[in-house]
Amino acid sequence: MKKKTIPAIIVLALALVIAIGSQSFLRPCVHEDGSFGACHWAGQALLGLGCVLGMLAVLALAVPKARLGLYISMLPVSLLGLFTPGTLIALCRMSTMRCRAVMQPAMLILFAAALIISALGAALNARK
Repeated sequence: MKKKTIPAIIVLALALVIAIGSQSFLRPCVHEDGSFGACHWAGQALLGLGCVLGMLAVLALAVPKARLGLYISMLPVSLLGLFTPGTLIALCRMSTMRCRAVMQPAMLILFAAALIISALGAALNARK
C-alpha cells in the first residue's frame, strides 16, 4: 500500500463515522412531540458533508492522477463541517442537550481530524 493512499483511507473511515454517526449514535436531539428543531437540520447537513467527504476519499483512491486536487478539495468540506453545528446552523440553547453535549464536540473532533489528514495527504502528494 502506498503512503500516498493512506490519508484517503483514513478520511474515508472518518467520513463513514461522520455520516453514520450523525444519524445514529451521534445524532442530535429528538423531540418527544415529533417536531424538528434546528439541531435536526444540522445533523442532516453533517450527513451530507460526510457523504461528500467520503466520495472525495473514494475518488482519491480510484484516480491517482487527480489525488492532489481531491485532497485539496477535502479541505473546504472539512472546514465547512467544523463550522456547521452551532455556527452556521444553530443548536439548542441548553448546553446539556444532546446536540451540544454529544454531537457538536464529536463532529468538531472528526472534522478537525479530517482537515489535518487531508492537509497531510495534499502535502504528501505535492512532493515529487
